[in-house]
Amino acid sequence: MTQTIIPTMRYEDAPRMLAWLCDAFGFERRMAVPAKDGGVITHAELTLDGSMIMIGSTRDDHLSAYLTSARAVGKCTQSAYVIVRDTKAHYERAKAAGAQIVIELHEEGYGGWGYGALDPEGQLWYFGNYDPFA
Repeated sequence: MTQTIIPTMRYEDAPRMLAWLCDAFGFERRMAVPAKDGGVITHAELTLDGSMIMIGSTRDDHLSAYLTSARAVGKCTQSAYVIVRDTKAHYERAKAAGAQIVIELHEEGYGGWGYGALDPEGQLWYFGNYDPFA
């Protein structure tokens, strides 16, 4: 199945977060476009098991009136749910990389296992093996 909804997030230090998301959560860098003046990422694509997210640096552009980082507002207003095959192994990887686990690994009442973690800039990520399409 081709993913048709791609979550996008802004980060204050997108170059650092690009590396951290790959290390801690297992994303793979597909593309990263730095700004011409350096220091920021205008667009980056990360993949995991056929799904994608896009990230970029917080900056003054056409989206900045509507989109900022979780750190800037001090709280998330949304979270991405990412399906992983081995939830326990993913949880252990994230924990070892320093992700702040805010919802411990647990069995979901509707099937599968899941956990929630904050990245270093306060974005909430939820990982689980429950697949609503299966």
